[in-house]
Amino acid sequence: MHAPIPAAASTPAAPASSVRRPAGRNARAAYRSWVRRFVIASVSLALSLILLTLALDPLQFYRKATVIPMVFSTEERYQNPGLAKNFDYDTIIVGTSMTENFLPSVVGEALHGKVMKLAMRGSMADEQYKIAKLALDTGKVKQVLWGLDYFALKAQDPELAADFPDYLYDSDWKNDYKYWFNLSVYSMLFKSVVHSFTNGNNRDLERLGNWNGSGGFSAAKVMHDYRLAQVNEKYFGLNEEPIEYVKDNFAQNILSLVKLHPEAEFIFFYPPYSILRHEVWRQTNETRYRNQLEMSEWMYGQLGALPNTKVYDFQTEADVTFDLDRYKDLSHYSEDVNTWIAKRIGEDDSRYRVTADNARTFTDTLENQLASLLITPDNRVINAKFSLKMGNAEQQPTFTMLRAAGDNELLVPAKEAAIVLGASLQWDHATKTLFLGREHRKYSLTLGETQASADGHPFELDAAPKLVQDVLLVPFRSMAELLGYDATAETPDGHTLILSVQLLR
Repeated sequence: MHAPIPAAASTPAAPASSVRRPAGRNARAAYRSWVRRFVIASVSLALSLILLTLALDPLQFYRKATVIPMVFSTEERYQNPGLAKNFDYDTIIVGTSMTENFLPSVVGEALHGKVMKLAMRGSMADEQYKIAKLALDTGKVKQVLWGLDYFALKAQDPELAADFPDYLYDSDWKNDYKYWFNLSVYSMLFKSVVHSFTNGNNRDLERLGNWNGSGGFSAAKVMHDYRLAQVNEKYFGLNEEPIEYVKDNFAQNILSLVKLHPEAEFIFFYPPYSILRHEVWRQTNETRYRNQLEMSEWMYGQLGALPNTKVYDFQTEADVTFDLDRYKDLSHYSEDVNTWIAKRIGEDDSRYRVTADNARTFTDTLENQLASLLITPDNRVINAKFSLKMGNAEQQPTFTMLRAAGDNELLVPAKEAAIVLGASLQWDHATKTLFLGREHRKYSLTLGETQASADGHPFELDAAPKLVQDVLLVPFRSMAELLGYDATAETPDGHTLILSVQLLR
């Protein structure tokens, strides 16, 4: 018999490894495909963002707007580089918010140029250097109008310095990616478009950055800020920078540019803060006050030695600095003051042009204004002056305390007034009466009363004597008349009161 033929053996199962290998290769292939698609998508997205930024150019950094309507960002640190690089001008304005209210057309007429305002509110000297250098490096600049603020020469806040967009100010295109991929510039563009429809003052360059319309100028606001500052600014004096630091900052960020660009004329000016701004510094931070006075002269000494500079000082123009209704706070003045500054510079007004002969005069005048500064109950500041005349000779005494008493009278310390007017003095505490003597005549004034006595005869004072901080104050002009002198009150302008006494021979 034949053996039965065995059934065909089934195909043996493949090893587990041989089953997984094709799946592994497929997974790796799929992963590589996903990576390629991701890279292509990412590169495409990046290129799209770059092309979109280049096409829209939200800050007009590469060229003037062509794809979208021309609007400008109010973020000056970001907008100014595009203005400096791509627009037509031959004169630039550099400075802080003190220069923002300049109208380019007005400055252009005064300085006979085509003006681009490159102001930056709150800017420090190194920031002003960067925008001025960017503009000067274009070769277009013939004139620079530069407002010099002392605070801009102090130390920069490190956090604020880190936020400055330096990549917009250099010539290295490789770091422009910070502009290409910066979503905040699109936020600025959106805000600019919205702003143009609501306020409409960022469609052209005439009023870009101008805050005059929202200033809220009034003497009441200035006086409110003055009272707050007397308390809030006391701590500033604890960490005031040495004046050598301030000088080095000026030399590095301002003087260096003047020397580097002899082809351009640099016109510098010291802004006219309100007189109360200086008074707060004098009261709360003596070091800063003295440094600022010294810097005014020192900076002129550095700039005046160069042939391409002019310096103007508007800090002592009392018609402006004593008129508190021109200010919205202790420092910031209205647009009409900027216009006035431009015209005075355009005329090269000798009253404000600093020279080697008068540089010291400006600081002396400011000190004299502060020494005779008086605040009236109705929120006015006046320059109170005294004149004692004997023949052609004249003396101008000062007093340690002053108070207003009506429009034509000033209260001064009784002891100091008696000395100035040549009278003896005795105080009776029981009756609150001040007894005076001059040339064998006797006079008396009583605290709180306007009725006085002149050698036994009644005499009416313009104001009653009063106690202030334990000091007896008396009405100076009335007291002079009481003692037999001719006394007058003069108001040559809205911010000056002069009490004149003609002394007898």
